[in-house]
Amino acid sequence: MHRQENQQELRRGLKERHIQLIAIGGSIGVGLFLGSSAAIQAAGPSLLITYFIGGIVVFCLLRALGEVAVAIPIAGSFSAYAHRFFGPLTGYLTGWTYWFMWVVTGMAEITAVGVYVNYWLPELPQWIPALLAVIIMTGVNLVAVETYGEIEFWFALIKIIAIITLIMSGLGMIMFGLGNDGVPIGIGHLWQHGGFFPHGVSGAIMALSMVLFSYVGIEVIGVTAGEAKEPEKTLPAAINKVFWRILLFYIGSLYVIMSIYPWNELGHVGSPFVAVFEKLGISSAADIMNFVVLSAALSSCNSGVFSTGRMLYTLARQGEAPALLGKLNSSQVPVWGVLVSAAFLMVGVVLNYFIPAKVFTYVTSIGTFACLWVWAIILMVQIKFRRSLPPAVVAKLVYPMPLYPLSGILCLIMLALVVYIMSQDSDTALSLWIGPVWLLGLMIFYPVRSRKT
Repeated sequence: MHRQENQQELRRGLKERHIQLIAIGGSIGVGLFLGSSAAIQAAGPSLLITYFIGGIVVFCLLRALGEVAVAIPIAGSFSAYAHRFFGPLTGYLTGWTYWFMWVVTGMAEITAVGVYVNYWLPELPQWIPALLAVIIMTGVNLVAVETYGEIEFWFALIKIIAIITLIMSGLGMIMFGLGNDGVPIGIGHLWQHGGFFPHGVSGAIMALSMVLFSYVGIEVIGVTAGEAKEPEKTLPAAINKVFWRILLFYIGSLYVIMSIYPWNELGHVGSPFVAVFEKLGISSAADIMNFVVLSAALSSCNSGVFSTGRMLYTLARQGEAPALLGKLNSSQVPVWGVLVSAAFLMVGVVLNYFIPAKVFTYVTSIGTFACLWVWAIILMVQIKFRRSLPPAVVAKLVYPMPLYPLSGILCLIMLALVVYIMSQDSDTALSLWIGPVWLLGLMIFYPVRSRKT
């Protein structure tokens, strides 16, 4: 009987190195390699400060999640915590919203896989590599959680190697003139083109929304809690190391890029990473970066299948999704949760081709709203969790949130500031309207959800 009960629980097969790289892989996406030019244009060199501030917010977010996840290491993470501390409705809304966020992200990423493969094989129909990506990543996630962790480890490592190579070679250019005929480039570009704050302090503030959204995916570390070996040791170690590494990768790479190239020229050179590698004389820079962004897209798809499968498993166990989605296979993987999520990814590929672009924009805007919702829930859950504990228990917490409750409250204020920033732009304001409509739709179906018997 005991053995049978254990087989209904997820297996704790993720090691510390898996969890560290999963968190890094989840938060360093295609945006850094291809899309960083837009953020640079918005804030100029002051973007470095914005990333530092955003990094502090994300660190507090991870510490809030870590405190609860170490104390209650269960599958479903913030959805399960929302269910426990704010009631079934909040858990239901959080779980389905996070599931949808990753499905939409996955739709975009597997479409991108087709585009990146077309760079090398222009005659190949774009849907073929997209289909293969879903099939392969689904297979990886069905074998065992260790397989997912190992694949994600190597995907993340590719991104890390690319970033470290950029930082080290860039510093060689800045200090020793590597790739610049031996003439050190220096760091004058950081203030020579309109100053360090070319758009004023308001420019740095207005870039905050882009910066915070570049960290989206880092909360996956919470989803791993239900399958982590020795979560009381592995989660704190992973969270502490991941924060500093990601801060180094983002700020380090952007520091190098904006030192080598004037910030106001970066919008015209394509990928800043390709531009730096080409300046070094690496003729195959574009091919290398295409390989990196392809692995980044596959990594995101892999994490998406993992996260959505676990979220459906949790929702089913809470009676907020069909019971079938809570079934595990012989490897203790939520097989139906994974398969249903993968099926939706495939539907997304088809819809991406056939529905009007505006409709797809509406759908993807829910993903932006979902991030804000989930992050706010994580912070509020930690506050509610801490308030529920007597002082004697608080004193024994393994991984307490620092500067409680001030840190959590300040983070919530920063998220509110991001909402204001988004409301000032017609493109991002869309998610502030579509998101509540999504929640309302979920609430309509709430009375007829599958209940636990």
